[in-house]
Amino acid sequence: MFPPSPAPLIVVSGPSGVGKTTLVDRLLAGAGHKLRRAVTATTRGKRAGEQGGVDYHFWTQDEFRRAIADDRMLEWAEVFGTDLYGTPRSEVDPYRVGGTGVILVIDVQGAGRVRALMPDDHLSVFIAPPSMEELEARLRGRNDTSEERIRRRLETARMELAQADQFHHRIVNRDLDAAVRELDHVIREKFHC
Repeated sequence: MFPPSPAPLIVVSGPSGVGKTTLVDRLLAGAGHKLRRAVTATTRGKRAGEQGGVDYHFWTQDEFRRAIADDRMLEWAEVFGTDLYGTPRSEVDPYRVGGTGVILVIDVQGAGRVRALMPDDHLSVFIAPPSMEELEARLRGRNDTSEERIRRRLETARMELAQADQFHHRIVNRDLDAAVRELDHVIREKFHC
């Protein structure tokens, strides 16, 4: 007898500021899927209104590097040359084995690591902005980052957009409700749920 297949793993990725987390949270609030969003870890500071263990696990550089050394991270990356981001295995493996699908909201670098690690065991969706101008406006609207960080994020976004064809699906987040419906459709079509 074969062990049961683990529940779905869905990777949602795209440039910083494109609305990945908002889109996934809206999907999970209303779709009726047996899915959860993995809470990723970061070494960056909290933004206003963020909660540890809900929005991110806020770790020190030492805590994060210890988790990497102990093979407790499914994927991780250094982002913008300063901050570490990644997905603890504890946010994915036990849930999938227990029958709950997991959505990873991660950057393009992390998505590449998942693709290499589990080439046939996930669905990947790239979220794109309607335009670079709109992405810049969204980043500036956060009012929590310096001009230098915005510039770096826009440069990174251009490189990430060039990798969109490496994902199973691409959704342009022009209208949040339409993007949520499209993501819901892609998940239901792939996993027949």
